[in-house]
Amino acid sequence: MYQYHSEVKKLIDKVVDKNQDILNKVIGLVSKTIINDKIIHAFGTGHSHMIGLELFARAGGIANVNAMLDSTVMTSEGARRSAEIERISGFAKVIWDQHKIKKNDIFIVISNSGRNAMPIEMAELAKDNSNKVIAITSINQSSKYPARIKNQKKLYEIADYVIDNCVPSGDSIIPIGKDFSGAVSSILGCFIVNLIVTESLKIVHKAGKKLPLFYSQNIDGISNEELFSKYEKRVKHL
Repeated sequence: MYQYHSEVKKLIDKVVDKNQDILNKVIGLVSKTIINDKIIHAFGTGHSHMIGLELFARAGGIANVNAMLDSTVMTSEGARRSAEIERISGFAKVIWDQHKIKKNDIFIVISNSGRNAMPIEMAELAKDNSNKVIAITSINQSSKYPARIKNQKKLYEIADYVIDNCVPSGDSIIPIGKDFSGAVSSILGCFIVNLIVTESLKIVHKAGKKLPLFYSQNIDGISNEELFSKYEKRVKHL
């Protein structure tokens, strides 16, 4: 009935079919990270930061996630301003230095285009620190254009694990006359990270480990204080 509905369903299936092998590897890595009580750092700029936020401090989410939220790369500080800042080389290090990152932690870096300086350099910083990097990006979009910084590799050329979100170049999928609407990168990114988390937790459960799960604080009798206390020294925004 609704074109956006049918097209999104097709893309969700495409994401799973195209990425099944790499998703299984990432699920293995994330489950190991949870079992070993290490931190999953998530970073994205612009709308991509919402995918990191999807992992962070929410009902049904895992507590060992550090969303690297920073007002400079969010549209709340101005859409044009944040778009310019994410292209500035060297700025990722400023944000990196504000977080407690250990060698055995892992990174999820989200960038649909994979060409702007900040997500690329955040991935490079993580690699230099011996952290494994998972990229969520559009290969279609990223392969069409060069990185913003001359001679710089793009995100999918740097990461250890590359998950293609299968988003077409330009993000929008619904033709309306000569134009397009209906962005899908946020929906597909959130789908991908929730798939990874839920499948990883099944492995953690089978290993007999306690799940570090947040529950809705709007259910009477529920408290997440034990997890907040456990991770507040390692996760900046708790």
